Amino acid sequence: MISPRPTTTVHLDSSHRKIMRCDEGTMRTIDDQVAVELPLEIRLVHHDDSGEFETPISVTMRTPGHDGELATGFLLTEGVIDAPDQIERIRMCGGGNVIIVHLKPTVIVDTDKLTRHFYTSSSCGVCGKSAIEAVNLSITGKLEPNAPRVKAAVISSLPQALRSAQSVFDRTGGLHASGLFDTDGSLIRLHEDVGRHNALDKLIGAQWYDDESVLAESIVLVSGRVSFELVQKSLVAGIAILVAVGAPSSLAVDLASHHNMTLVGFNRGQRFNLYSGFQRVESS
Repeated sequence: MISPRPTTTVHLDSSHRKIMRCDEGTMRTIDDQVAVELPLEIRLVHHDDSGEFETPISVTMRTPGHDGELATGFLLTEGVIDAPDQIERIRMCGGGNVIIVHLKPTVIVDTDKLTRHFYTSSSCGVCGKSAIEAVNLSITGKLEPNAPRVKAAVISSLPQALRSAQSVFDRTGGLHASGLFDTDGSLIRLHEDVGRHNALDKLIGAQWYDDESVLAESIVLVSGRVSFELVQKSLVAGIAILVAVGAPSSLAVDLASHHNMTLVGFNRGQRFNLYSGFQRVESS
């Protein structure tokens, strides 16, 4: 066992947001809770014959809490260490968003495995705000402020349309899907993958080959929850309306709001939550 375990900053696992809820075409403002998502930078302190080194190896998006266990599990499953007792100590810095794992001097580290997840940071203070600022540098285009526009009833119809078109899911029951729809709710294309990020990448890549301008005029529906990365990918591709069957994270909502993207979550039946970009959705 690791002794002592790291002392971590206590974070709330949910955050409050003012949202619009659509219920059978009726819109109203409510207070909602979204799951907190923040980046955690994992750094490794290790040794060789020439001395001690601190190497940043990964940034992972997570719900804060049990970060020492998260870092330990990451190092074990990636093959960087063989057992928890190879860890000498674990400490936090950066306001609880950087974790530094000190290995015992006798532990030999495969540096090739470290470079697989290498991440460069100039400070001990990675946070949600800095993550958004870094992503903003890669989002060069601006969304049309009021377009496209879509009726609430169309948004409500999308999950069933997506599910009806998921041929591989019908056979396996285990794939995520991303669908591109026009503002009338007609399916333009669909891609599936075991990873929800991969399904969205496939969709964007395929449409980019055909006509990338369609992305800005359409709606993208994803079958699971919405993470920071899914919003990021959508914004880079110029997608103005992103709809999900599941919940968005706090950082996903913040990034969408910053760029005036229309972000919809919990789209089930005749009800959905509208987290940002309210102006693009018309009541039925």
